[in-house]
Amino acid sequence: MDINPLLLLMLLWSSEFMRLVGGASRCAGTLELKHLGEWRRATSGDVSIKDAADSVRLLNGTSLCSGRLEVNYNQSNQSKQSWTSVCEDHFDQQDAEVVCRELGCGPPSALQGALHGDMGAPVWSKEFQCEGHESTLLDCRSSNSTRSSCSPGKAVGLTCSEPIRLVGGASRCAGTLEIKLGEWRPVDGDNWALREAAVACKQLDCGSALAIEHRKSSDRPVWRIQHDFVKSRFSLREFVIPVNSSSTVDLTCSGNHITSSFVT
Repeated sequence: MDINPLLLLMLLWSSEFMRLVGGASRCAGTLELKHLGEWRRATSGDVSIKDAADSVRLLNGTSLCSGRLEVNYNQSNQSKQSWTSVCEDHFDQQDAEVVCRELGCGPPSALQGALHGDMGAPVWSKEFQCEGHESTLLDCRSSNSTRSSCSPGKAVGLTCSEPIRLVGGASRCAGTLEIKLGEWRPVDGDNWALREAAVACKQLDCGSALAIEHRKSSDRPVWRIQHDFVKSRFSLREFVIPVNSSSTVDLTCSGNHITSSFVT
């Protein structure tokens, strides 16, 4: 499982299933995972650390996948990062696809100026010319722009879809709940009821929750979602911890969703 270092720190802070031992403090040492009540050292097959996205970020949104876009133009010196806003005149859907992918989110669903606040940094002085397949935004070709400022309300505000899905059902709004965090895994169904299902259906843009079914299978890696998420406005994936479980959950949502459109 590839995992962002920042997310790993969040998991260690909140999880009863992960810990660091043998170091100078609780924040240093060997990573161990708890399985079936016993602690064991994590192996490379359990988790591998990948670099966080250090060239782009989304600010002032409701999750890691939404906000005002900023680009780090000082890649050579990570101790002195310099962030710039991007003017929407220099940004299109293919550029947005690259940003969403770089952040580990789903495809872009909305691009709108000042959606998450106006300029909070200098303006990026180049126009991105992504083809949509690049790994990072700074891998894209770019051309110089004569603009050094951006009109009010024109800072790129981007919303990417969340990496959450229902699979194996009759439609995109029915099936086994899965979340992607490095890899797709089913969600542990223990203690899930219609209240939890309603949050998932809403984040899937699938209306309200109609039914929930718990399934049992062989013990396997899944994502367990801490129940604080029900009262939160943040994404489900920001509350996950990796566990092994034999329980998964199938949801049926109403499907009365609002069709997302890419707004420019």
